[in-house]
Amino acid sequence: MANKKPALQWSKYAQLLMPILSILLIVVFNLIRDPSFFSVSLTTNNSGNTVLSGNLISILNGASELAIIAMGMTLVTAAAGGQDISVGALAAIAGSVFVKILRAGTITPLTMLLGFVACCVVAAIFGAFNGTLVAVFKIQPMIATLVLYTCGRSVAYWINGGATPTISSPLITALGSFIPGSPIPTPILIVVLVGILFSLVFRFTTLGLYTQTVGINQRAARLNGINTVGVKLLSFMILGVCCAIAGCIALSRLSLINHETILLEIEMDAILAVAIGGNALGGGKFKMAGSVLGAYAIQALTTTLYAMKVPSTDIKAYKAVVIILIVVIGSPMVKQHVSRLWAKLRPAPASAVRKEAA
Repeated sequence: MANKKPALQWSKYAQLLMPILSILLIVVFNLIRDPSFFSVSLTTNNSGNTVLSGNLISILNGASELAIIAMGMTLVTAAAGGQDISVGALAAIAGSVFVKILRAGTITPLTMLLGFVACCVVAAIFGAFNGTLVAVFKIQPMIATLVLYTCGRSVAYWINGGATPTISSPLITALGSFIPGSPIPTPILIVVLVGILFSLVFRFTTLGLYTQTVGINQRAARLNGINTVGVKLLSFMILGVCCAIAGCIALSRLSLINHETILLEIEMDAILAVAIGGNALGGGKFKMAGSVLGAYAIQALTTTLYAMKVPSTDIKAYKAVVIILIVVIGSPMVKQHVSRLWAKLRPAPASAVRKEAA
């Protein structure tokens, strides 16, 4: 019995092995290529504030929207056994609602709060629409969300009357860059806050357990009294709120909303982050920390490629190679071979050695 506890602890954190190894490989490669790649320094920005700068800060800052959406995507993947490909379009809709409210009057903290609540509500409603197609009508998630993926950016275009409005305010600038007096980019702080909220929810509610149960065996979950439809709907609504937060950050960086380009193709990176995080894309057990690490691994890879002067059009090809490697490594055949190899290399238990000696 004493040997089982370490094994259980190892299995608990083994899922984080892939994202951690991915990040370590990128770190080692960059340290060999350029030892100063991850150096961090204090500089003064255009507003006269002392802030942190460097490639490491750029990676943490640039991955903020992706990390937040990856958290929500992890829940949807675990509960529904599929992925939502409309997250970029949903972020555009939420951002358009946010801008619409801000432009209706003077931008104040109260106006920003009202705009944020409104865009979260709208995004949750659209998320519920996706969830209804999946949970009630039994449509495969990627096909169900294809509807919003196709028309979502057009809806965002209609919200602001076909315009690409700009918003100018120190409050918006602070949301997308730095709060005066804080050397850490605001988006990084928002990611930390969202991560803490998810941790508290999983700790004090049964959401995590129910989500995994529904993803592993929906029929068994239903027989045990779990509302499988409600769990799936809730996961899509939470993802909608995550998209709203990411959309607000993205538009605050540029102080404008462009429905065609805001978080374009982020859905593919979000799915990749979930996969790198070691989460099963077919649903079931998940580890949200793995998806967050996966998001940072993707951003680190992107930043590295840009530092190597790789054209932006070629970066997608490199990501495709990463996807192929992840799919192959995570395939059942590879896992079986690794398990057999590990069983051969692992030292035999002391009890087995004593039996052979006897």
